[in-house]
Amino acid sequence: MQFFPTPDNPVPRDATLVGVAASDGVVLRVAYWKPTTRKVLGTVCILQGRAEFIEKYFEVVHELRSRGFAVVAFDWRGQGYSGRQVGNPRKGHVRHFADYRIDIEAIRDHVLIPHMPEPYFALAHSMGGAIALQAAADGWLPFRRLVTTTPMIALCLIKPLKTAAATAQVMHLLGFGRSFVPGGGETSISRLPFAGNRLTSDPVRYARNADAAAAVGHGAVGAPTISWLHAAFRFMKRFTDPRFGIKVRIPTLIIAAGADPVCSTPAIERLAARLKAGHAIVLPGARHEILMERDRVRELFWAAFDAFVPGSPDHAELTDRQPVSVAEETREDDADDSAADEFERSGMDAAVAGGDNRAAVGR
Repeated sequence: MQFFPTPDNPVPRDATLVGVAASDGVVLRVAYWKPTTRKVLGTVCILQGRAEFIEKYFEVVHELRSRGFAVVAFDWRGQGYSGRQVGNPRKGHVRHFADYRIDIEAIRDHVLIPHMPEPYFALAHSMGGAIALQAAADGWLPFRRLVTTTPMIALCLIKPLKTAAATAQVMHLLGFGRSFVPGGGETSISRLPFAGNRLTSDPVRYARNADAAAAVGHGAVGAPTISWLHAAFRFMKRFTDPRFGIKVRIPTLIIAAGADPVCSTPAIERLAARLKAGHAIVLPGARHEILMERDRVRELFWAAFDAFVPGSPDHAELTDRQPVSVAEETREDDADDSAADEFERSGMDAAVAGGDNRAAVGR
């Protein structure tokens, strides 16, 4: 286990880096830090998006520590320097999204509970946000409050969604699950040219992350596999349930991007409107990676975060129903309509990029 710093992206001091074995034997790369303030407000656990890695969040780690939080960051299985379930380490692969639950449980049991100060909070991005929202609805997310940026409720970069979902399902069933998605390869999205990128309007942070991806090497995975995409479509279908929002009892703040060409901001807003204990804020001009955006966008994010976390000392208790088991989560969905079909018929797949796509103001 090691870090891969660059001159513009040094490791925050006093880091602890460990390997944590999940219950199924996959070893996760995990880092944690104590706060740099005397007053300790708790611990923030960073739940990355797809294809990300710990080094990408060094700036965020510094900002959280200076606010009085201890921080935990880890690489999901199938990315960064955590274990793989395929031979090619450049492939972003899982067979079931329920595998990510095993990762969170390992972090809870081996890092949070034995080493980190309570209360625990989650800061989740994109895929990590979708995983956290579903976990909150199922009643097993081990955090008091959840902040998520541009959660993967529905995709708007793939069109038509229904055709893509059907194609992924057929290819998965035909045994191509471990292959890259059509047109995908080993190059990390962070290493593509800045011009026309979907992630941020900030050229400085984009260049920093590109250098970090180069340093990380195969830890910066390329395109997802067919199985990952098939699992993602099945997973996203859960958010179409009109009862989903009332199942989330953890106070939740969703921060969406007004110019997100990856995840559907209209879908995020519709889900947030149904939340029993949460709401959404849309930041105009921001692209998909809000935490990697220009200073003005990030200032708005941190203002919202600071107003929400740590929040009041009241415990937002989970429902008393039994959590859904991993076995139940991996069961094939018997419903007739695909996730893509649900979103298309509900008008949730609108392309946001055609709307407010102005660059954020200033740096």
